[in-house]
Amino acid sequence: MSDLERDQSLEGSWSHGEHDHSPGDEPAEDAGHWIRNANLGLGFSVLLTVAAFALAGSDIIYPPAVPVALIVLAIAQMGVHLVFFLHITTGPDNTNNVLALVFGVMVVFLIVLGSIWIMDHLTQNMMPMEKMIEMQP
Repeated sequence: MSDLERDQSLEGSWSHGEHDHSPGDEPAEDAGHWIRNANLGLGFSVLLTVAAFALAGSDIIYPPAVPVALIVLAIAQMGVHLVFFLHITTGPDNTNNVLALVFGVMVVFLIVLGSIWIMDHLTQNMMPMEKMIEMQP
């Protein structure tokens, strides 16, 4: 069997229907899809917010574990916002969005940590208050 005959025999097994899309070629979505996703995201956000307030204001869990539970709920809230409202997904067409998000988070991280580092070093290099009082006339 030649290569040409083999290729022709496989051609019938390929599905060239409506499910065949190239990367970045998204099927058309109706308005109901966007409304359903927005409402689902809103519902998750409200549920996570109510859960955070309920955990903070009651003794449902062990009190020293409340900050950890609030951090977990905050990370879940960020995930809901990224997926449902900012539409950040793992698709190949979202690579630039993910890279921009990572760059923005890195810049904020560097600014906050740099500011804390500078303020810590300024505190260490300041003259003690007792010596400043002694220097006043």
